[in-house]
Amino acid sequence: MVRISKYFDVKKDAYGREYMEVYFDGIALLRLVMTNKGTAFTPEERVNLGLDGLLPPQVNTMDQQLARVYGGFRREPTPIAKYQYLRALQERNEILYYALLNRHLGEMLPIVYTPTVGEAVQQFNFLYQSARGVSFSPANIERAQRVLASFPWEDVRMIVATDSSAILGIGDQGYGGLAIPIGKLALYTAGGGVSPFHTMPVVLDVGTDRADLIEDPFYLGVRQRRLRGDAYFDFFDRFVDAVKSSCPRAVIQWEDLSKEAAFSVLDRYRKVIPSFNDDIQGTGAVTLAGVVAACRLRGERLRDQSVVIHGAGAGGVGVAWAICQGMLREGLTEDEALARIFVLDSKGLLAKDRPMEEYKRKFAQDPGKIAAWKKAGAVPTLLETLENTRATVLLGLSGQPRSFSEPVIKAMAANTPRPVIFALSNPTSACEALPEELLALTEGRALVATGSPFPPVELDGKTIPIGQGNNAFIFPGLGFGSILSDAREITDGMVLAAAYALVDYTAEKHLDKGLIYPPVEELQEVSTRVAVAVIRAAFEDGVARSKKVDPGNVEAYVKARFWQPKYLPFVRG
Repeated sequence: MVRISKYFDVKKDAYGREYMEVYFDGIALLRLVMTNKGTAFTPEERVNLGLDGLLPPQVNTMDQQLARVYGGFRREPTPIAKYQYLRALQERNEILYYALLNRHLGEMLPIVYTPTVGEAVQQFNFLYQSARGVSFSPANIERAQRVLASFPWEDVRMIVATDSSAILGIGDQGYGGLAIPIGKLALYTAGGGVSPFHTMPVVLDVGTDRADLIEDPFYLGVRQRRLRGDAYFDFFDRFVDAVKSSCPRAVIQWEDLSKEAAFSVLDRYRKVIPSFNDDIQGTGAVTLAGVVAACRLRGERLRDQSVVIHGAGAGGVGVAWAICQGMLREGLTEDEALARIFVLDSKGLLAKDRPMEEYKRKFAQDPGKIAAWKKAGAVPTLLETLENTRATVLLGLSGQPRSFSEPVIKAMAANTPRPVIFALSNPTSACEALPEELLALTEGRALVATGSPFPPVELDGKTIPIGQGNNAFIFPGLGFGSILSDAREITDGMVLAAAYALVDYTAEKHLDKGLIYPPVEELQEVSTRVAVAVIRAAFEDGVARSKKVDPGNVEAYVKARFWQPKYLPFVRG
């Protein structure tokens, strides 16, 4: 087996009990985040490992440490201050950090992920305190393998990589986009069971087109315009080749690439190295799951819906693809499914006689179909599309705040007794509508979900919970299942298996309470279900290489390998 790190490894004794074998001692143990137990080092360990006198005399349990750090978290006055507090803990004692996340996941997920991570990205250059992850730039990409050899973990299985060109709804963030892979990998571990000893956040710093960043004296990234065309893909080729050579069992999650690059990168590398794009496939899967759950709640089928998608970036087109696949699963032909899916970009409804990027073209409507529509201009607007299609499902992935206006919401209310309206754009400031508006203007009839967390809405004496269509219900389990199956490719079947595992979990646990997404506190249970479904799909699709998985007992296999934070006894190596 490949050891975890040149600094330490996790082994088992003759009785099968885990311990950590460390290859250094003294103050260095307290400075490496994975080997620092702080006040939890036992008296014997302190003497044997050169820590005697370097720590306070009291020996604490993890529970005592958790009480202390949770109190500190609660004292922080703002979300961004809480974010910084957690990041500082992560850089001091990573095992304790994950134990804290596990214990308070519902409270802390909006801090380490959306919406607060968006603010952290924007302030990255001012908040920066310590190095984490790997940075590739034009200055070092030719030494990519040497760069990876410097990383402390020697058996990397999960990489989240971004070029920071399209972060959430806030666009090009340059080097600051590194905060996104850091946050995503925290959820892979806290919510998805992936050991932090096997993860690597990566920023592919190909430059930035924002002059204000380039000219900012505090900016930490390369001061040049973004690479384009052949130079961009040559950069990515070098990165992928280095990963294949240095981390041969790693899965790559592509994150927050521009809509033009996202589809090209996914197509270029998905059969070269196991990889997926969360903005396309993760967003598509989690949205499909929510819409199917909403249809079940209404006693209807997805194939009978008329679906309008507001936003034609990577997320919007990913959702269109997933909805189409869901309709195919229910017996429609592809032409029949596409005729029920209406996608709008910033110019209006996609139609085949309009100029557009190639990745949108599959979801453009036949001009003859819309020729007789009632519309003021040549291209139907969102409101005109809703009225002419009698849409029953409206999905917002536009990044345009408050774009679901009162006439838009009322049009949905007129089309169907229980309209499905998801305002999925992140962060909160980019949300297409507030849940209270959607419910008030539909007299409480709408089935509502959002991308960011919102509190329940009080309406007519009822408390209505707001489901969060959070990609975290998909990507941790999808990645974990891909790792455990040792998949050579992440197939469409594996992505769709993740979506329907979420549907089945929600239907089993929460649909009778009117919920179309589970509470985020149940992320570990959801991720286990998703990972199991993904592993089975990998075997069905013929891409699983693992010889260790018993197809008849996949759930037990996943649970046995689901990493949990705990302190191990230390032994000098």
